[in-house]
Amino acid sequence: MGTISLRNAGHRAGDLLFSDLNLVIADGDHVGLVAPNGRGKSTLLRAMAGQLELSEGELTRSRGLLVGYVPQDVAPAALGIDLHTFVADGLGPEQRETEAWRAEMVLEEFEIPSALRSRPLGELSGGWQRMALLARCWVREPNALLLDEPTNHLDLGRVGFVERWLSYAAKDLPVVIASHDRAFLDATTNRTLFLRPSEQPFFPLPFSKARSELDRLDEAAEAHRERDLKQAAQLRRQAATLTNIGINSGSDLLTVKSRQLRERADRIEGQVQSVHKDRTGVVRLGNSGADARIMLSFAKVEVATPDGRMLFVIDRLRLFQGERMVVLGRNGAGKSRLMALLTSALGGAEVEGLRISPQVAAGYMDQGLAWLPLDEAPFDFLAARSGDGDRRIIALLAGAGFSPERQTRPIATLSLGQRARLALLALRLARPNFYLLDEPTNHLDIPGQEQLEADIVEEGATVVLVSHDRTFLRSIGTRYFEIKGRRLVEVDGPEAFLDEQEKG
Repeated sequence: MGTISLRNAGHRAGDLLFSDLNLVIADGDHVGLVAPNGRGKSTLLRAMAGQLELSEGELTRSRGLLVGYVPQDVAPAALGIDLHTFVADGLGPEQRETEAWRAEMVLEEFEIPSALRSRPLGELSGGWQRMALLARCWVREPNALLLDEPTNHLDLGRVGFVERWLSYAAKDLPVVIASHDRAFLDATTNRTLFLRPSEQPFFPLPFSKARSELDRLDEAAEAHRERDLKQAAQLRRQAATLTNIGINSGSDLLTVKSRQLRERADRIEGQVQSVHKDRTGVVRLGNSGADARIMLSFAKVEVATPDGRMLFVIDRLRLFQGERMVVLGRNGAGKSRLMALLTSALGGAEVEGLRISPQVAAGYMDQGLAWLPLDEAPFDFLAARSGDGDRRIIALLAGAGFSPERQTRPIATLSLGQRARLALLALRLARPNFYLLDEPTNHLDIPGQEQLEADIVEEGATVVLVSHDRTFLRSIGTRYFEIKGRRLVEVDGPEAFLDEQEKG
């Protein structure tokens, strides 16, 4: 039986990331590790993998436990290595000499095309790099798995593949998965750990059910906190009254009694624990509004590759104000080309058959965040895009979770999650009434995803969305279109397409 055990475990990296974590992960435990960006998920996984020492408590692995760890990204030094070699190197020099055949078996198991196996990792998409990381981990035949954002950059078909693979290959192993993909967590985990600075709620439930239970407990804790604070305030009022009476009457007994009431109030307030709040910051989007009824109108619009090869046609489509259009399609069908065409048109380029209301004020967010100037600081970047004063920019950044020192560091030093929040701030400052969103949740944590969903729905802005996040596109969409047979066809909903993708 393989186990990973934590006793009073905690870690500080400047701030306290987590503390007092007591947990045993055993065979068949598939644990979803949930926390906002920067709150210690990757740190805990690296510690479990033996790559980092925790600053507090104990972490032990059962004797002989071989842990397979999949980080978020391929190390830069490995980008020049071909995929086959990268996977085979997971065996180690001695084992590779006698068991190199294992690499071929795993590449077949993971259905990685032969044409990709001899190519350097740096020439492959993020999705294929992710599959290479999984294959390199699995080639060692580990008896425990630690996966850090395993669905990043994967299309829906590959996400479905990983879900199925975990269900049979890792069914009886201890598995810990750090992920912001809510649907993936529901499909692959049977336990959920919410990592927090001062408490670590753990439930023998998949994410959605665990989240509902956590919300219930947080509401109860908040209600209990309010009752305790009211009692403490009442004791202080009583103490103040007795103090006045004691002074006026010269009664030492009343003065002593007043002091006792204040001490009791101090004890109650000292015991009150604030209900946990995610501290990564919040970015609220808006809708500047428009009078136009039709925001976009398509009539025989062709979507083509950069070299002119036609991918599909939009015969006739009108997108009305407030509608949220989700575009579905397999990888390579043309979703990204459609988003590029719309971006170009919204920037002023003429596109035959496409009419855009002059009232459209567009905001765009892409999956790669490549448009962020990495050498600029967040403050300088936002100040150049906004007419708001310095204090306003500083307050916005602080509200989004950027400390004063992070506001003046280059964007290149920020995590991908922090860059995503900065991109959302830039989007907010653009004051759009039309959002063009290409995989906007790629690097957002779960609180950020939920906030983005709520803002878009509540504000009533018009949206065109491409996303592999099943929970997000289900929550956002009011109209769904699928690229089928070189046509963009409106469908009743996303479920048929999602089922087809998840089943491979």
